[in-house]
This record gives sequence, C-alpha cells and structure tokens, in this order.
Amino acid sequence: MEITNKLSEVFVSYSPRVKPSQLPQISNSKEVNECLRSIWSDKMNYREEAYLLLLNRCNKVLGYSLLSVGGTTGTIVDVRVIFQTALKVNAHAIILSHNHPSGSLKPSENDIKITKEVKEAGKFLGIQLLDHLILTEEGFYSFADEGLM
Repeated sequence: MEITNKLSEVFVSYSPRVKPSQLPQISNSKEVNECLRSIWSDKMNYREEAYLLLLNRCNKVLGYSLLSVGGTTGTIVDVRVIFQTALKVNAHAIILSHNHPSGSLKPSENDIKITKEVKEAGKFLGIQLLDHLILTEEGFYSFADEGLM
C-alpha cells in the first residue's frame, strides 16, 4: 500500500522582514495601543476585529496576526488559533486585542472570559499573555493597567 500518496504535507511559515535589532519594543499599554493602531483596518467603528501581537523574550514585536473579523457586536476568538500562531513564530509572549465599534471601553463578560482562557492556555505552553486591549476610535482599555491580568 502506497501511503505517501495519501498524506498531506504541512508547511509552517514565518518570514521576518527586519533584523531582531530593528524590531519595535514595547514596555507599556500606550506603546501597545500605538502599535495596534498602526496596523488596524479602517473599520474600527464598523465591525469588531481581533488582532494578536507576538513578542520575543525582550518584548520586541515579532509580528501581528488578524485573528478574526466579526459583525457590529462581536467577533470569535479561537484560543487554538492564537497559540498555533504564537508557536509558529516561537513567541514568548502575546498581547490580545479587539475593538468595540460601539465606542464603549467596558469589557464584556465574554471579553473577560476569553482573557482568562488565553492566560491559562498560555501557562501550559510557556507563552505569557501580557495584556488584552480593547480599542475604540477615541481610546483604549488595558486589562493589565486595570489589574485584570
């Protein structure tokens, strides 16, 4: 029986664009907010989106990933997809983010729940969740700054 003709080859890819010394480094939520706004789509007030920042041991940003695009009141964040991406780039830490088209900076129960789930999953894999930011056009909310990490 010829098994190799029935198996799919899996490719994992990550292509850094700059040298490690040129990667942006973040040290606080204000810098995270600025970094996220530089990559966010122009749909901040139209639909919810979730992005992931991936960091090395020195809190330098290895890259970002669009996790999901939803509707006006929510988007789906899959913990498995988060860590597939984090493992792909050998990230040591991650920052989760999403926007609220409503303009409200108050985290929902689902926002709090997914933050806890991602934090717990990261402990098992040795990938720390540093923060979860909620963005609106006029501001941001940091789970870490509010003591919810």
